[in-house]
Amino acid sequence: MSWFELKGIDVSYGDVQVLWNISLCLEEGEIVAVVGANGSGKSTLINTISGVKMHQRGEILFRSQEVHSLAPHQRVDLGLVQIPEGRRIFPYMTTLGNLEMGSFNSRARTKKAQTLQRVFSLFPILQERKNQMARTLSGGEQQMLAIGRALMSQPKMLMMDEPSLGLAPIMVKMVFETVKTINSQGTTVLLVEQNVKQSLELSRRAYTVENGRMVLEGSGAELLKNEHLRKAYLGI
Repeated sequence: MSWFELKGIDVSYGDVQVLWNISLCLEEGEIVAVVGANGSGKSTLINTISGVKMHQRGEILFRSQEVHSLAPHQRVDLGLVQIPEGRRIFPYMTTLGNLEMGSFNSRARTKKAQTLQRVFSLFPILQERKNQMARTLSGGEQQMLAIGRALMSQPKMLMMDEPSLGLAPIMVKMVFETVKTINSQGTTVLLVEQNVKQSLELSRRAYTVENGRMVLEGSGAELLKNEHLRKAYLGI
């Protein structure tokens, strides 16, 4: 049994099924990417893992424990933490207030001060902007804030939904470097991205989702060489 597993997940919105028989796994310490076009079901997949979206069939197992019946906050308590698409920061709270909102679960609360220093070491600009309203931060700074807030929850598995979306190229590079750093510090990462090339280069293993179905699986290097993926997503 893997450290984290999805087994045969089906998800629907009303009468419309959007995920069919999705299975994937992660081992502790990996970066695993889920890539695919916009609308392929990637965000639904990550929302199902975090409990924001309920599934109709299948199992979600984390460290040999069934978690599919748990509420989202209970999954966070176990260490399954999501950074949602679009960042979803609290715009009328300060940078520091946003970060502190990430440390409300029982595991993270006692380590808040220590984790805050870790976040500030990763993103010194957030320390400079700690008393600034979050809505006044740049797009890249808001993405740093979203990542930092998630780290404040002491994640064991960090799920990142389109972290490079809408960012300038220099900030996209920063995001992927940050993912690599976070992983090197011991956090397992599930990376859901449209930025296929950089995701596959960074990831140990990857899956490709098309129209709600898992169509490819392999190492990042293998998928970068896959003819279908190269034509469909890389324009090669």
